[in-house]
Amino acid sequence: MVTSTSRSKEELIDALYRLPDHMKAEIINGAIVPMSPTGGKPSRISGLIFASLLAYEKGHGQGIALPNNAGFLVDLPNRGSFSPDASFSVGQVIDQNFVNGAPIFAAEVRSKNDYGPKAEREILAKIADYFAAGTQVVWDVDVLREQLIRVYRATDPNQPTVYGNND
Repeated sequence: MVTSTSRSKEELIDALYRLPDHMKAEIINGAIVPMSPTGGKPSRISGLIFASLLAYEKGHGQGIALPNNAGFLVDLPNRGSFSPDASFSVGQVIDQNFVNGAPIFAAEVRSKNDYGPKAEREILAKIADYFAAGTQVVWDVDVLREQLIRVYRATDPNQPTVYGNND
């Protein structure tokens, strides 16, 4: 279900805050777009990515690792928020509110319904939105079918580096 597109940006943000507990959604094209819950394997993988980011944070003393369902507010023509599966931020206020601005790193772990031509277009559009908002690196993590990670970088967003299980 997608909410009405006639709401202001402030109304949409307020509506995100009022979603039922643990519900995940993003503001896309002026509407709140709910996301289905994640299955066991993709959840575990996003947790492992978060754990690695947290270890990096603790080891380097800078930046903040955030797990699945953290909300990031952005101001793009077609997108008002992101909710990556794992992320890393530097220099942003981390408090009880959504994070203002995009993370520098975002991981998007595919669930079982994230496949097919429509899903491919949507993930590439989302990656482009991440870069437009200031994200530097985005991982497209496929653990269910091809079992690989496509690493997109803002410096060359159309040429991902692909890593498999043995990399």
